Amino acid sequence: MTSPRLEPGSLAPAFTLADQDDRPVALKDLRGGKVILFFYPAAMTPGCTTQACDFRDSLAPLQAAGYTVLGISRDDTAKLREFRERDGLDYELLSDPDHRVHTRYGVWGDKLNYGKVVQGVTRSTFVLDEKGRISHALYNVKATGHVARLRRLLEV
Repeated sequence: MTSPRLEPGSLAPAFTLADQDDRPVALKDLRGGKVILFFYPAAMTPGCTTQACDFRDSLAPLQAAGYTVLGISRDDTAKLREFRERDGLDYELLSDPDHRVHTRYGVWGDKLNYGKVVQGVTRSTFVLDEKGRISHALYNVKATGHVARLRRLLEV
C-alpha cells in the first residue's frame, strides 16, 4: 500500500530528523527560507550518488536563490556521514530509518522493481516556499538529469 501523495499548496508535513552528525534538524526551523527536500533510496548506490552529486554541483546557484537543500533516506547517520565525506556533499543528509517521514510525504509504499511489487522509496523531490507550503511535488523522478530539470523549473 502506498501513502497518499502531497499536492502543491498543501502545508509540508513537519518533522525533526537526525543529520549525518546526529544533530536534530527540524523543518519548522527553516521557515522563512525556501527548501528543497529530496528523498532517495540508499546512500552510496550508483543512482543516488549521481543525484546527490548533481545537487552538490548545483548547490551554489540554489543557495544564491534562497534554497536550503536536504537529502532524506532510510540510511543510519553513520552511513550518511560516510556518504557525505566520500562524495564531498556540502548539505545536510537526514536519517529516517523507520520511514515515518517518507510515509507522510507519500514516497514510501508499493512500487514495481523488475516486475515485482515491493515496498520501498519512490525517488521524489519537494520544493517548499518560505511559509512551509509545497510549491512543487515531483514524484518518481529519475536520478540522472533531475537536478538540471529542477533548476529549469525553478529558473535557477
